[in-house]
Amino acid sequence: MQILACALYNNWWPMLTGLMYVLMPMPCLFFGGGSTDFISSGGGNDWMDAAKFLTGFSTVGSIAIPAILRHAKLINLGAMFIAYSSFLVLSCTVLLFQHVTREDEWQRLIGKVLKSQRHL
Repeated sequence: MQILACALYNNWWPMLTGLMYVLMPMPCLFFGGGSTDFISSGGGNDWMDAAKFLTGFSTVGSIAIPAILRHAKLINLGAMFIAYSSFLVLSCTVLLFQHVTREDEWQRLIGKVLKSQRHL
């Protein structure tokens, strides 16, 4: 959708938000050991606090960049809304993935499906 926001209006400034999408998981990978469980935990060390701050910073940047570009008249209103909708799709996908991987019931269901596919 991010590419669509750029291609429809023949303006590639909204791809700047894509940079924030790449930077968003980096604190979890570097400081959290690849797991997002530390984000919802209350305690932690200084590295985990830094990871929480950087994750929040990149999330706010993903929301703020299209608004700043629109205010500066570098992108159209439609491109801004498409960029926001791509952020919404990305956020819902991440939250759903996190919910599904934490649920033991889903893991058992997926395990049963994989076992049944092996027998075919």
